[in-house]
Amino acid sequence: MRILLCLLVATIAAAAQPRTCRILFLDGPDSAPDVLQLFDGLGSREVELPRMNLSPVYPLRDGPLALWLLPDAPMSIDQIPQEAPVIEVPAEVGDFYLLVTHDAKNEVAPVRMRVIPAGPDRLKRGQMLWFNLSPHLVRGKVGSEKLRLRAGSKATMDAPAKGHEDYLVALNFRIKGDEETYPLCETQWFHDPRSR
Repeated sequence: MRILLCLLVATIAAAAQPRTCRILFLDGPDSAPDVLQLFDGLGSREVELPRMNLSPVYPLRDGPLALWLLPDAPMSIDQIPQEAPVIEVPAEVGDFYLLVTHDAKNEVAPVRMRVIPAGPDRLKRGQMLWFNLSPHLVRGKVGSEKLRLRAGSKATMDAPAKGHEDYLVALNFRIKGDEETYPLCETQWFHDPRSR
């Protein structure tokens, strides 16, 4: 009976886990803000806008959401300027990444957002999600996997290594109309099979 009760409590706790989001500000210039307020229609919290890594994990409520990024926390939804960056998150999207890019034209907050679903049904542990925001073809080797990303495309890659180990990353790019191949990076990364 005690085992059954423990299993029931664990199941309820797992079901009650909130939806989460992590933020990455991929092309943020030095002049762009390092933090903004993330407002979900009911409340706001200060969030980091890291350029080279993912932000801390931010829990969010379930159901359909509209998310705004603002320089200051509003007292109510009526105080949000119409031009403020906003994005809709459907109820069926669980955990996700909030991909933030620079938008110098937006005078409220110089950003725009894109939701990247990252729940276990979309991205398995060990897999990698790649985005090519450049106008160039990017290709190369990532551990045991080959990468080829057309300009403006995205791809999901299987785990580039088996266990907790270092692996080689060697990427290059080609400019449209140019036959030359240019080096992008050659380094080693560490693989954690638990991460996605």
